[in-house]
Amino acid sequence: MADRFDISQRKKDHLALCAGDNVGFRDKSTLLEQVHLVHNALPELHADQVDTSIDLLGKTLRAPVIIAAMTGGTAEAAAINQDLAELADELGLAIGLGSQRAMHVRPETAWTFKVRQRAPRVLLLGNLGLVQARAMSTAEIQDLCGQVGADALCIHLNPAMEIVQPGGDRDFSGGLDLFRRLVEELPIPIIAKETGCGLSRGVGRRLHAAGVRHVDVSGAGGTSWVAVEAHRAVDEDARALAEELWDWGIPTAASVLQLHGLGLRIIATGGMRSGYDVARAIALGASAGGLAAAVLKAYRAGGAPGARAFLQQVMLTVRSIMLLTGARTVADLQRAPRTLGPDLLRWTPEPEL
Repeated sequence: MADRFDISQRKKDHLALCAGDNVGFRDKSTLLEQVHLVHNALPELHADQVDTSIDLLGKTLRAPVIIAAMTGGTAEAAAINQDLAELADELGLAIGLGSQRAMHVRPETAWTFKVRQRAPRVLLLGNLGLVQARAMSTAEIQDLCGQVGADALCIHLNPAMEIVQPGGDRDFSGGLDLFRRLVEELPIPIIAKETGCGLSRGVGRRLHAAGVRHVDVSGAGGTSWVAVEAHRAVDEDARALAEELWDWGIPTAASVLQLHGLGLRIIATGGMRSGYDVARAIALGASAGGLAAAVLKAYRAGGAPGARAFLQQVMLTVRSIMLLTGARTVADLQRAPRTLGPDLLRWTPEPEL
C-alpha cells in the first residue's frame, strides 16, 4: 500500500474527497448570496449585443470563466486534466492545473499535467506551492512551466491546509521575496493564489508592493481544505486541530471586496457553483470567476459531455445576467448597481486617507 504521505496517494485522496459531500464549510458561506444585483427592466440591448469576452493574462476568453485548479500526478488526474482542458479550449475558457510539485518531485508524473496537445489555444495556468517554489531556482520553475506550456503561474498559499496535513509544511517565511524574484525573473505573469481561505486587504497591499498584479482569492465557503485534511489525518491531535479550524478563512465575496481598488486583477474562486456566482463576484470587482468542485462533480456524473453542459449553462447565465443588468460588457457588469447584505457589508474596507 502506498505511504499516506506519498504525493500520488495524496492526490487520489483529494480527488475522492472533493467529489464527495463532507468537505464543505459547516457554518460559513461564500457570502455571494448577499450580493443582490439590481434588475434593469429597460436594458436597451439586444441579447446578441452582450459581449462576455475578456482579455486576461495575454489571451482573450469568450466568457469570464475559469476551470479552477484541481489535480495532477496520477493517471486519473491526467484524464481529468486533458478532458477539461480540451473543453476549456473548445468553449474559450481558461483552466488551471493542480500543484506541479508532483512533477518536480517525481518527473515521471509530468505527463499527467501536459494538456497542450489537446488544448493548444487554452489559457493555461501553472501551479506551484510557495514553500516548494521558494526552494527552487527561477530556472527550475521556468522549466516546469515550459514543460506544460503554461501562460501564467499560480503560486499557491495554503498555510491553514499545511498545518493540519500529515507531513505538511511549517515554514512559510520568505514569501514576499519569492514573489519579487519571480515577478522580476520569470517571463510569464505570476498569480498569487490562496487555497480556500481567502486573501485580506493587507496581504493584497503587500503583494502589490512586491510587483504582483494578479490574484486568485480562493475564499472560504466552498471546499474546506482543512476539512479535506481532517479526513486524511492519521494523528488525533492533527484531527482535533482540523476540526477546530474547519471553517477558518475569509469568505470569497468578502475577499473580493477587500481587494477591490488595490490595482490587482482579481480572479474569484472558492465555492463558486454557478454563473450567478460568477456574475455576483464580477459585480464586486473580480475580472473572472473560477469553478472547481462543481465542474468535477459534473464531470464525475456525466463525463466530458456532462461537464460541457454545466459550463455552457454557466456561460449562458453570465450572459443573461449581463443583459438583465444592462451590462453590454464585463467591465459594465463590474459597475452594475448592486446592494450588499449586512454580513458582507461588515467586510467593506475602511475609507483610506
